Amino acid sequence: MSDRLSIDPAHLSAEAEALASTAANLLERLREAPPLVHCITNSVVTNFTANALLAIGAAPAMVDITEESGMFAGVASGLLVNLGTPTPEQRAAAREAVAGASAAATPWVLDPVAIGALPVRTALAHELVAGRPTAIRGNASEVLALAGTGAGGRGVDAADSTDAAADAAAHLAATFGSVVAVSGPVDLITDGVRTARIANGDSLLTRVTGGGCALGAVTAAFLGATRGTGIDAFGATVAATLVYTVAAELGAAGAPGPGTFAVRFLDALDSVTAADIVSRARLELSDASSGAPLASNMQAEASGAFA
Repeated sequence: MSDRLSIDPAHLSAEAEALASTAANLLERLREAPPLVHCITNSVVTNFTANALLAIGAAPAMVDITEESGMFAGVASGLLVNLGTPTPEQRAAAREAVAGASAAATPWVLDPVAIGALPVRTALAHELVAGRPTAIRGNASEVLALAGTGAGGRGVDAADSTDAAADAAAHLAATFGSVVAVSGPVDLITDGVRTARIANGDSLLTRVTGGGCALGAVTAAFLGATRGTGIDAFGATVAATLVYTVAAELGAAGAPGPGTFAVRFLDALDSVTAADIVSRARLELSDASSGAPLASNMQAEASGAFA
């Protein structure tokens, strides 16, 4: 399947329409009851990540020291562990936070930034993934490296296509019970049974520091917002990616370059509406093993999710 997948928002399948509606509803719920998102993230993107969470309607907390991170993960709505600049203290805090999140059933996201060629973060990613993250978010090269079938990309940049990582993503999902989100020109999200492809977004996201990393935090926010809704981690991860990429499209409209885009993108995260999500979703849903369109009762499940 091409990374230039073309999906017409006016002709989605019933299952894809239902998933887009779930995303729209979850966005409204998140804004009504802002989830507290505990972030252990890299020093390059901390400020942008906090601003993205605030813009979407969540509450950020950058608690990345030991003797606090485990306790805080237990009271947070969601946790992000991003391995972009894993200092010794951050590595210890990440281990502590994952243990705290697991004990408290707090959903958490692992972002294995730039693993593969760099040994410290690669070993840490393999250690942490054994803790069964609720979701794993990375680019194609990072997902391939985490699955043990790739050597990583060029720093934080992917050297592989999204669909090249589809089998690795499904393998990770089946092995660790995680939803795996692979970022790219077309985003791929799988729980090992279902696969969603989202063709929304804009290339300007790749020219802003934290464009991918902040999505991990937003995913933790949406996971935290699902409590009591009946929506599973797959639906929450699709919702996060769909809302984030639709906002990117809105922010990119008329932006002359990445600097202006960064500001407009934050504004778009704040102003994107449920109607925008439903009308602009370019979403395809298929069976993870065969790639065939999914025939399921997801529409009924989604329509009853907020009943």
